[in-house]
Amino acid sequence: MSDLSAKHCSFEILDFVDCDDWAQDDHSAAFDAFLKCAIYAKKNTYKSGILGPQFEELLPIFAKARSLAATQQINRQVARDFFERNFFPVKIIPFERKTGFVTGFYEPEIAASRIKTAQYSVPFYRKPADLIKLDTDNRPKNLPDDMAFGRYHNGQMTEYYDRQAIDQGALAGQALEIAYVADKVDVYFAHVQGAVRLNFEDGTQMRLTYAAKSGHGFTGAGRVLIDKGELEPAQVTMQTIRQWLAEHPARVDEILWHNRSYIFFREALVHDATAGPVAAAKVSLTAKRSLAVDRKYHCFGAPIFINVHKFLENGGSFRHLLIAQDTGSAILGPARGDLFMGSGDEAGQLAGRIRHDADFIMLLPRKNTAE
Repeated sequence: MSDLSAKHCSFEILDFVDCDDWAQDDHSAAFDAFLKCAIYAKKNTYKSGILGPQFEELLPIFAKARSLAATQQINRQVARDFFERNFFPVKIIPFERKTGFVTGFYEPEIAASRIKTAQYSVPFYRKPADLIKLDTDNRPKNLPDDMAFGRYHNGQMTEYYDRQAIDQGALAGQALEIAYVADKVDVYFAHVQGAVRLNFEDGTQMRLTYAAKSGHGFTGAGRVLIDKGELEPAQVTMQTIRQWLAEHPARVDEILWHNRSYIFFREALVHDATAGPVAAAKVSLTAKRSLAVDRKYHCFGAPIFINVHKFLENGGSFRHLLIAQDTGSAILGPARGDLFMGSGDEAGQLAGRIRHDADFIMLLPRKNTAE
């Protein structure tokens, strides 16, 4: 763990008894999510963050998880013992907010068509051939350092088409359409989530996951509506944004085009309808056990205990061990996370209301732990 306390946050070393409801959690669910990263890490690597467990520190614990899963059934107690034996808890206290903050995300399910029809006319696009990854060698000085993609135009590198240009047909005629849905607002929120499950009339499904983006910065529709005085900050949820857009159809483009960022997708088969999409950590997400984090700070596969101060699920609490398995452009900071709540409308209703303060308690590897 790097010494970041002077600039970013401070730390409080805890015991597991200090973690509210730690003993009541189902650690076997967290272990299953952790094991997915452990299996991936057997032949692949994750980039370490500047905070929390480094990938090299996680490697021997990944190996122990694989060995444990191969030799015995993992129940709640076995999984709890595994995490307590191999890790110790440290609370992250960010300087800016004094506490962590979480939102929620999910995998939308949308009715779709493989061909364009009068009803289904809004496309999901695959990655264009002229979309070029930018780095220090090919990024011109007139483009910002955080712009990740661009294109060549008249022999010079320039920014890629933004949401407005693409909606107005900039990619037409390139056969990039994967499938079509009825509502551009649904497409927009699928872009925000970074994944979507499409349901076709013949009963088949297609899963789309993130492939690339246009390179422009993200501007949320909620922020735009706040700035325009249409919604108060405390009112903003996915549901209230959708309601406002439904009540003002003539202003949908005006609001959505403020977000110049555009997401391109790739097709992924639905092998397991109960599993979430494969995300940035290259493993399928697990509902209420997968966490999107800021990759600057956290390594994928890192366990983080989240204690949400208030939660809307039947008025109850959310105190669970999650595994860092995804990221997002709006997830910035050492104690900022996005909780994956599952797939479909019910998960979406829950995820869209999550904007809560939360304790971020990262689990750091113990030294010289026994097998």
